[in-house]
Amino acid sequence: MSEQDSFRRFTFENIGVRGEWVHLDANWQSVLERHPYPPVVAKQLGQALAAVVLLSATIKFEGSLILQVQGQGPLHTLVAQCTHERTIRGLAQWGAEVPDASLAEVFGPGRLVLTVKQEGAEPYQGIVGLEGDSLAHALQSYFSQSEQLATRLWLAADGKRVAGLFIQELPSQHGSRDDWNRIALLADTVSECELLQLPGEALLYRLFHEEEVRLYPPEPVAFRCGCSRDKISSVLRGLGREELEAILSEQGKIEVNCEFCNLHYLFDAVDVHALLADSVVLAPNARH
Repeated sequence: MSEQDSFRRFTFENIGVRGEWVHLDANWQSVLERHPYPPVVAKQLGQALAAVVLLSATIKFEGSLILQVQGQGPLHTLVAQCTHERTIRGLAQWGAEVPDASLAEVFGPGRLVLTVKQEGAEPYQGIVGLEGDSLAHALQSYFSQSEQLATRLWLAADGKRVAGLFIQELPSQHGSRDDWNRIALLADTVSECELLQLPGEALLYRLFHEEEVRLYPPEPVAFRCGCSRDKISSVLRGLGREELEAILSEQGKIEVNCEFCNLHYLFDAVDVHALLADSVVLAPNARH
Protein backbone atom coordinates (compact mmCIF):
# COMPACT_ATOMS: atom_id res chain seq x y z
CA MET A 1 0.00 0.00 0.00
CA SER A 2 1.04 3.62 -0.50
CA GLU A 3 2.69 5.30 2.45
CA GLN A 4 0.61 8.41 1.95
CA ASP A 5 -1.84 8.80 4.84
CA SER A 6 -0.32 5.94 6.78
CA PHE A 7 1.21 4.98 10.10
CA ARG A 8 4.08 2.57 10.75
CA ARG A 9 5.57 1.00 13.85
CA PHE A 10 9.19 -0.02 14.23
CA THR A 11 11.36 -1.55 16.94
CA PHE A 12 15.08 -1.76 17.56
CA GLU A 13 16.15 -5.37 17.84
CA ASN A 14 17.76 -6.27 21.18
CA ILE A 15 17.24 -2.73 22.49
CA GLY A 16 14.32 -1.69 24.69
CA VAL A 17 13.17 1.09 22.34
CA ARG A 18 10.13 1.31 20.06
CA GLY A 19 9.16 3.86 17.47
CA GLU A 20 6.36 5.10 15.25
CA TRP A 21 6.08 7.21 12.11
CA VAL A 22 3.03 8.88 10.56
CA HIS A 23 2.48 10.73 7.30
CA LEU A 24 -0.70 12.51 6.17
CA ASP A 25 -1.27 13.89 2.69
CA ALA A 26 -4.75 13.69 1.13
CA ASN A 27 -6.46 13.51 4.51
CA TRP A 28 -4.62 16.61 5.67
CA GLN A 29 -5.86 18.34 2.54
CA SER A 30 -9.40 17.23 3.45
CA VAL A 31 -9.04 19.01 6.79
CA LEU A 32 -7.71 22.20 5.20
CA GLU A 33 -10.41 22.25 2.51
CA ARG A 34 -13.09 22.42 5.19
CA HIS A 35 -11.62 25.30 7.19
CA PRO A 36 -9.69 28.40 6.04
CA TYR A 37 -7.05 28.12 8.75
CA PRO A 38 -4.25 30.70 8.69
CA PRO A 39 -0.90 28.98 7.97
CA VAL A 40 0.37 29.30 11.56
CA VAL A 41 -2.87 27.84 12.96
CA ALA A 42 -2.83 25.04 10.37
CA LYS A 43 0.75 24.20 11.35
CA GLN A 44 -0.23 23.74 15.00
CA LEU A 45 -3.32 21.68 14.12
CA GLY A 46 -1.34 19.48 11.73
CA GLN A 47 1.25 18.77 14.39
CA ALA A 48 -1.53 17.91 16.86
CA LEU A 49 -3.08 15.45 14.39
CA ALA A 50 0.27 13.75 13.82
CA ALA A 51 0.83 13.58 17.57
CA VAL A 52 -2.56 12.09 18.40
CA VAL A 53 -2.08 9.30 15.84
CA LEU A 54 1.33 8.47 17.32
CA LEU A 55 0.07 8.57 20.90
CA SER A 56 -3.02 6.49 20.16
CA ALA A 57 -0.77 3.63 19.11
CA THR A 58 0.93 3.50 22.51
CA ILE A 59 -2.24 2.28 24.26
CA LYS A 60 -4.62 -0.64 23.77
CA PHE A 61 -8.19 0.59 23.60
CA GLU A 62 -11.39 0.66 21.58
CA GLY A 63 -12.63 4.20 21.44
CA SER A 64 -10.88 7.50 20.89
CA LEU A 65 -7.91 9.46 22.14
CA ILE A 66 -8.42 13.21 22.29
CA LEU A 67 -5.59 15.72 22.55
CA GLN A 68 -6.61 19.21 23.66
CA VAL A 69 -4.56 22.34 24.15
CA GLN A 70 -6.38 25.09 26.02
CA GLY A 71 -4.75 28.48 26.46
CA GLN A 72 -5.36 32.15 27.05
CA GLY A 73 -3.37 33.36 24.06
CA PRO A 74 -4.20 34.09 20.42
CA LEU A 75 -4.72 30.38 19.62
CA HIS A 76 -6.92 29.39 22.54
CA THR A 77 -8.26 25.94 21.55
CA LEU A 78 -6.72 23.02 19.68
CA VAL A 79 -8.44 19.63 19.50
CA ALA A 80 -7.23 16.50 17.70
CA GLN A 81 -8.88 13.08 17.90
CA CYS A 82 -7.85 9.62 16.73
CA THR A 83 -9.88 6.43 17.12
CA HIS A 84 -8.56 2.89 17.49
CA GLU A 85 -9.46 2.47 13.80
CA ARG A 86 -6.99 5.25 12.90
CA THR A 87 -9.65 7.77 11.89
CA ILE A 88 -8.82 11.38 12.69
CA ARG A 89 -10.46 14.76 12.99
CA GLY A 90 -9.47 18.09 14.53
CA LEU A 91 -10.26 21.75 14.95
CA ALA A 92 -8.65 24.99 16.07
CA GLN A 93 -10.16 28.19 17.44
CA TRP A 94 -8.32 31.47 17.65
CA GLY A 95 -8.95 35.15 18.29
CA ALA A 96 -6.20 37.66 17.57
CA GLU A 97 -3.54 37.13 14.92
CA VAL A 98 -1.50 34.06 15.84
CA PRO A 99 2.29 34.60 15.73
CA ASP A 100 4.69 32.07 14.27
CA ALA A 101 6.51 31.82 17.57
CA SER A 102 7.02 29.68 20.67
CA LEU A 103 4.29 27.67 22.33
CA ALA A 104 3.95 30.27 25.12
CA GLU A 105 3.42 33.09 22.60
CA VAL A 106 0.94 31.08 20.53
CA PHE A 107 -1.21 29.70 23.37
CA GLY A 108 -0.31 31.86 26.34
CA PRO A 109 -0.75 30.27 29.79
CA GLY A 110 -2.52 26.99 29.28
CA ARG A 111 -2.72 23.26 29.73
CA LEU A 112 -2.43 20.05 27.74
CA VAL A 113 -5.19 17.47 28.19
CA LEU A 114 -5.16 13.88 26.95
CA THR A 115 -8.44 11.97 27.23
CA VAL A 116 -9.07 8.29 26.46
CA LYS A 117 -12.73 7.47 25.84
CA GLN A 118 -13.85 3.85 25.71
CA GLU A 119 -17.37 2.57 25.37
CA GLY A 120 -18.66 1.25 28.67
CA ALA A 121 -15.83 2.74 30.73
CA GLU A 122 -15.17 6.00 32.52
CA PRO A 123 -12.92 8.34 30.49
CA TYR A 124 -9.29 8.53 31.57
CA GLN A 125 -7.80 12.01 31.55
CA GLY A 126 -4.28 13.30 32.03
CA ILE A 127 -3.61 17.03 32.44
CA VAL A 128 -0.30 18.93 32.53
CA GLY A 129 0.71 22.54 32.09
CA LEU A 130 2.06 23.68 28.73
CA GLU A 131 5.84 23.48 28.90
CA GLY A 132 8.53 23.87 26.26
CA ASP A 133 8.84 25.70 22.98
CA SER A 134 6.66 23.37 20.89
CA LEU A 135 3.82 20.87 21.07
CA ALA A 136 6.36 18.05 20.80
CA HIS A 137 8.21 19.39 23.85
CA ALA A 138 4.96 19.74 25.81
CA LEU A 139 4.06 16.11 25.06
CA GLN A 140 7.51 14.94 26.09
CA SER A 141 6.98 16.74 29.38
CA TYR A 142 3.61 14.98 29.75
CA PHE A 143 5.23 11.56 29.38
CA SER A 144 8.02 12.50 31.75
CA GLN A 145 5.50 13.49 34.45
CA SER A 146 2.69 10.97 33.97
CA GLU A 147 4.18 7.88 32.33
CA GLN A 148 7.77 8.24 33.51
CA LEU A 149 8.99 6.79 30.23
CA ALA A 150 11.76 8.39 28.19
CA THR A 151 9.93 9.70 25.10
CA ARG A 152 10.84 11.93 22.17
CA LEU A 153 8.68 13.35 19.38
CA TRP A 154 9.34 15.27 16.19
CA LEU A 155 6.32 16.88 14.50
CA ALA A 156 6.04 18.83 11.26
CA ALA A 157 3.24 20.28 9.13
CA ASP A 158 2.94 22.59 6.15
CA GLY A 159 0.24 23.36 3.60
CA LYS A 160 0.69 20.02 1.82
CA ARG A 161 1.45 17.32 4.36
CA VAL A 162 1.86 16.38 8.01
CA ALA A 163 4.42 14.03 9.55
CA GLY A 164 5.58 12.80 12.91
CA LEU A 165 8.27 10.59 14.44
CA PHE A 166 8.11 9.04 17.91
CA ILE A 167 10.53 6.97 19.98
CA GLN A 168 10.04 5.61 23.48
CA GLU A 169 11.71 3.27 25.93
CA LEU A 170 9.80 0.03 26.36
CA PRO A 171 8.43 -0.19 29.92
CA SER A 172 9.01 -3.95 30.22
CA GLN A 173 12.66 -3.81 29.25
CA HIS A 174 15.64 -2.21 30.89
CA GLY A 175 18.07 -1.50 28.14
CA SER A 176 21.26 0.43 28.49
CA ARG A 177 20.92 4.18 29.00
CA ASP A 178 23.66 4.50 26.39
CA ASP A 179 21.40 2.68 23.90
CA TRP A 180 18.56 5.14 24.48
CA ASN A 181 20.86 8.14 24.30
CA ARG A 182 22.37 6.91 21.03
CA ILE A 183 18.96 6.34 19.39
CA ALA A 184 17.69 9.73 20.62
CA LEU A 185 20.77 11.52 19.29
CA LEU A 186 20.42 9.84 15.90
CA ALA A 187 16.72 10.70 15.69
CA ASP A 188 17.44 14.28 16.67
CA THR A 189 19.37 14.79 13.43
CA VAL A 190 16.10 14.63 11.45
CA SER A 191 15.18 17.83 9.65
CA GLU A 192 11.66 19.12 9.14
CA CYS A 193 12.12 18.74 5.38
CA GLU A 194 13.17 15.09 5.73
CA LEU A 195 10.26 14.37 8.04
CA LEU A 196 7.78 15.81 5.56
CA GLN A 197 9.32 14.53 2.33
CA LEU A 198 10.85 11.10 2.95
CA PRO A 199 8.87 7.81 2.98
CA GLY A 200 9.04 5.92 6.25
CA GLU A 201 11.58 3.31 5.18
CA ALA A 202 13.88 5.91 3.61
CA LEU A 203 13.68 8.15 6.67
CA LEU A 204 14.48 5.32 9.09
CA TYR A 205 17.39 4.18 6.94
CA ARG A 206 18.73 7.74 6.87
CA LEU A 207 18.55 7.99 10.66
CA PHE A 208 19.30 4.46 11.85
CA HIS A 209 21.15 2.59 9.08
CA GLU A 210 23.74 1.32 11.57
CA GLU A 211 21.05 -0.09 13.87
CA GLU A 212 19.03 -3.28 13.52
CA VAL A 213 15.48 -1.99 12.92
CA ARG A 214 12.33 -4.06 12.43
CA LEU A 215 9.79 -2.05 10.39
CA TYR A 216 6.17 -3.20 10.45
CA PRO A 217 3.69 -2.88 7.55
CA PRO A 218 1.90 0.45 7.03
CA GLU A 219 -1.58 1.00 8.48
CA PRO A 220 -4.00 3.44 6.79
CA VAL A 221 -5.05 6.67 8.48
CA ALA A 222 -8.24 8.44 7.34
CA PHE A 223 -10.00 11.72 8.05
CA ARG A 224 -13.54 10.99 9.20
CA CYS A 225 -15.99 13.13 11.12
CA GLY A 226 -18.56 11.43 13.33
CA CYS A 227 -21.30 13.99 12.75
CA SER A 228 -24.58 13.07 11.02
CA ARG A 229 -28.06 14.49 10.64
CA ASP A 230 -29.36 11.83 13.04
CA LYS A 231 -26.87 12.84 15.73
CA ILE A 232 -27.67 16.53 15.29
CA SER A 233 -31.38 15.69 15.49
CA SER A 234 -30.79 13.87 18.77
CA VAL A 235 -29.01 16.92 20.20
CA LEU A 236 -31.84 19.20 19.10
CA ARG A 237 -34.44 16.93 20.73
CA GLY A 238 -32.48 17.29 23.94
CA LEU A 239 -33.08 21.05 23.89
CA GLY A 240 -36.82 20.46 24.30
CA ARG A 241 -39.89 21.68 22.47
CA GLU A 242 -40.01 25.13 24.11
CA GLU A 243 -36.41 26.01 23.19
CA LEU A 244 -36.74 24.74 19.60
CA GLU A 245 -40.01 26.58 18.99
CA ALA A 246 -38.47 29.77 20.38
CA ILE A 247 -35.58 29.50 17.88
CA LEU A 248 -38.03 28.81 15.04
CA SER A 249 -40.16 31.80 16.03
CA GLU A 250 -37.12 34.08 16.00
CA GLN A 251 -35.19 32.73 13.00
CA GLY A 252 -37.68 30.65 11.00
CA LYS A 253 -35.19 27.75 10.87
CA ILE A 254 -32.43 26.07 12.86
CA GLU A 255 -28.92 25.92 11.42
CA VAL A 256 -26.07 23.84 12.86
CA ASN A 257 -22.46 23.76 11.66
CA CYS A 258 -20.11 20.92 12.60
CA GLU A 259 -16.93 22.52 13.93
CA PHE A 260 -14.81 19.55 12.84
CA CYS A 261 -15.82 19.07 9.20
CA ASN A 262 -17.73 22.33 8.59
CA LEU A 263 -20.80 20.54 7.25
CA HIS A 264 -23.96 22.65 7.42
CA TYR A 265 -27.22 21.17 8.71
CA LEU A 266 -30.50 23.03 8.10
CA PHE A 267 -33.77 22.22 9.88
CA ASP A 268 -36.89 24.09 8.78
CA ALA A 269 -40.18 24.20 10.69
CA VAL A 270 -41.39 20.94 9.12
CA ASP A 271 -38.13 19.16 10.05
CA VAL A 272 -38.28 20.39 13.65
CA HIS A 273 -41.90 19.40 14.16
CA ALA A 274 -41.17 15.99 12.64
CA LEU A 275 -38.29 15.29 15.02
CA LEU A 276 -40.39 16.47 17.97
CA ALA A 277 -43.16 14.12 16.88
CA ASP A 278 -40.62 11.27 16.65
CA SER A 279 -39.62 11.91 20.27
CA VAL A 280 -43.16 11.52 21.63
CA VAL A 281 -43.55 8.29 23.59
CA LEU A 282 -47.10 7.11 24.22
CA ALA A 283 -48.03 5.88 27.67
CA PRO A 284 -48.94 2.15 27.73
CA ASN A 285 -52.65 2.86 28.26
CA ALA A 286 -52.69 5.21 25.28
CA ARG A 287 -51.48 2.62 22.77
CA HIS A 288 -53.86 0.79 20.44
